[in-house]
Amino acid sequence: MERVYDVAQYIFNEYKHISGQIIDEMKLQKLLYYSQRESFAILGKPMFDAEFEGWRYGPVCRAINSVYTKEGLSIECSDIAFDNAYIVRNVISEYGVIESWELSKMSHREISWKNARCGLRDDENGTTILELSDIKKDSAKIRPYDHLWDMYYDEFEDVENMCQ
Repeated sequence: MERVYDVAQYIFNEYKHISGQIIDEMKLQKLLYYSQRESFAILGKPMFDAEFEGWRYGPVCRAINSVYTKEGLSIECSDIAFDNAYIVRNVISEYGVIESWELSKMSHREISWKNARCGLRDDENGTTILELSDIKKDSAKIRPYDHLWDMYYDEFEDVENMCQ
């Protein structure tokens, strides 16, 4: 399992490489959440062991909040595994072009975020932790897309069967 810092730094670097821009913290937080959700959808397990809180603008990982800078994370980071890097690149391809505030609005449709916000007013920040089981439920409603191969993950089996 990856460290959340390593995944966040990978998102930071890869986003800059792809877009030529520095990622703002809100977008980094949302892409981090979507990477965790995609990992559940594709691998059936979390990518990293870190918690998200039900902040009023969507899921936020406080561990990243305290080390984010415009130059990258302010701590030493390591490379992440190839399969996780592949998932993160697909997440960036899918969601990186979307503005931060739109990603925030999109995250408000997630079961995990809604459940963490129970009993809170819209203007309250909220610190309730999103349950991994709820993030897994969120992953069940998506159809992961592979931007390198230009097809959905569930179509790969069809291609394999054609080649036999």
